Amino acid sequence: MGEPDEVETKQTHPLEKKWTFWFDNQSKPKQGAAWGSSLRKVYTFETVEEFWCLYDQIFKPSKLPANADFHLFRSGIEPKWEDPECANGGKWIVTSSSKTNLDHLWLETLMAMIGEQFDEAEDICGVVASVRPRQDKLALWTKSASNEAAQMRIGRKWKEILDFADKINYSFHDDSKRERSAKGRYSV
Repeated sequence: MGEPDEVETKQTHPLEKKWTFWFDNQSKPKQGAAWGSSLRKVYTFETVEEFWCLYDQIFKPSKLPANADFHLFRSGIEPKWEDPECANGGKWIVTSSSKTNLDHLWLETLMAMIGEQFDEAEDICGVVASVRPRQDKLALWTKSASNEAAQMRIGRKWKEILDFADKINYSFHDDSKRERSAKGRYSV
C-alpha cells in the first residue's frame, strides 16, 4: 500500500504587531479639500510573507507620482497628527535626491520597524515616504516627542540602520502645525 498523500502546508512567520500601508496622492488636490481627504488605507498585514508580497508588487516609493506619499503605520494608528497615538509626537526626517536611494532607505526602515529592531519600538508610530519634485524624504513618526532621551536613541539607531552619514533632525508635530518650516528640536 502507498503512503497517503501529504498535504503541503505553507508555514507563515507572524510579526510582533500588525502593520497597515496607507497611500495619499496629493498630486491632484481638489479645490478646498481638507488635508487627509485623499488618504486611503490600503492593506493591513501581520506576517513576513504578506509583507514581501506587498512590497514586491506595490509599495516602492520610486513608483509613485510626484507629491504622493506611502505610509506604513502600526495597525490602529492613522498617519495624522490628530491620531491620539501621534498627537504628542514628532518625526525624524531623512532626505534623498535619488529614487533608487529612496527605495533602499524605505525598505531598510520598513524591515527595521516590522522586525522590531528599535529598542523603543513601542514609541514608533510609523514611517512616511514622500515623493517630491525636488527632493524626496522619509519621516519616522514617534509618539512621545518630549522624551528627548528616547528620541535621541531612536534617531541614532535609525541613522545606523540606514548607514546615513548626514545630520538628521527631529521636529515636534505641534511645532510643525504652527509653522510649516519649523526648526528641528533634536539632531543626530
